[in-house]
Amino acid sequence: MLSKSILSAVFALATTQTASCIPLESSAESAQPSKRWLSGGKVRGVNLGSQFIIEPWMAHDEWQSMGCGSANDEWQCVQALGQDKADAAFKKHWDTWTTQDDISQIKSLGLNTVRIPVGYWIREDLVTSGEHFPRGGLQYLDRLVGWCADAGIYVIMDLHGGPGAQFPNQQYTGHGVGTPGFYTKDNYERAYKFLEWMTERIHTNNNYRTVGTLEVINEPVHSQDYPSQAADMVANYYPNAWTRIRNAEDKLNIAADKRVNIQMMDKSWGSGDPSSHLPDKTLALYDDHKYYKWDGSVTKTKDGYISAACKDNRGGSNVIVGEWSISVADDVESNGEFGIKNRPDQVDWYRKYWAAQVQTFEKSGGWVFWAWKCNWIGGMDEWRWCYKSAVAAGVIPKDAGSAASLSPC
Repeated sequence: MLSKSILSAVFALATTQTASCIPLESSAESAQPSKRWLSGGKVRGVNLGSQFIIEPWMAHDEWQSMGCGSANDEWQCVQALGQDKADAAFKKHWDTWTTQDDISQIKSLGLNTVRIPVGYWIREDLVTSGEHFPRGGLQYLDRLVGWCADAGIYVIMDLHGGPGAQFPNQQYTGHGVGTPGFYTKDNYERAYKFLEWMTERIHTNNNYRTVGTLEVINEPVHSQDYPSQAADMVANYYPNAWTRIRNAEDKLNIAADKRVNIQMMDKSWGSGDPSSHLPDKTLALYDDHKYYKWDGSVTKTKDGYISAACKDNRGGSNVIVGEWSISVADDVESNGEFGIKNRPDQVDWYRKYWAAQVQTFEKSGGWVFWAWKCNWIGGMDEWRWCYKSAVAAGVIPKDAGSAASLSPC
């Protein structure tokens, strides 16, 4: 178990623009990370997607086994099953989707970080009458971060689903809605209360001792589609979320060198500059989601994808590519050039594609692959989205630090 004491030997991932960084511990001092501390030079991790917010597109068989059928999202499943039956189904899921063996395997593959997407409803007193979400997830979150801490794995805690839903028609919000309802004073307040509560938990519950980054909202609306909501978020939600987190730390007398990194979506997401109204930028991190699959500027050939990845630059060391995959555009993913079903000959190219992205993303603060596990996508073991399956298929190597030797860049 790692104490809250500060480690004496520190290396900073510094940038010239801000004081934001993820300091690094000396591996000789400790085998475990603690609050902003990592035992390696770059974030190398996986998202524990569909653990606490199930996205049926990537967990089809699991969703069916729970009895959720054609429900689009967690809200609809709870409505369809009824609260008590849904709670039982979700508890079984939470207990088995990510196991301690998974965490051990993640560590063995040279990964040092997990990002855990959660919904605000894991704090159940924030759920209002008429909202439909499963209950009982917190004990499984407490257990999961404890496993991560015991394994020496750094944790990014991600508010993935905000009150009212921060993006329209997306399963990751837990409730697919036509109009995003997050951008109101009341829903901001619920999110602030979640962040304050999580901040206190991070600093007072020993299981959370390696949770060092708190992301204030995942994938909000884009400025081009919802200009007033995006502008309001940047001008009001981000700075107030920052202040509420820091005030919570003040109340706990948390020393400056033990405070959490606060993470927002990077400006590349298209919601505006997240730092423009912050009261401070110390320990600010930015989350960049880079899916070449959906980048219309990429030439949809093998050479085109490799070239795009090799030439890219995602920003400084305070930018972490928090979501990415080795999938390609929908209209070519199953053709003769890119299809993977019964195609072991494709392994070599996809390994190079993985390595090219990793090499580029490590020019910044590092990366977190989406996702660790899937079950199933399109009726198959779609390892382009599933790190665990890609390792088993021989696509992703068993040492996450080997990308430079494999990259075609």
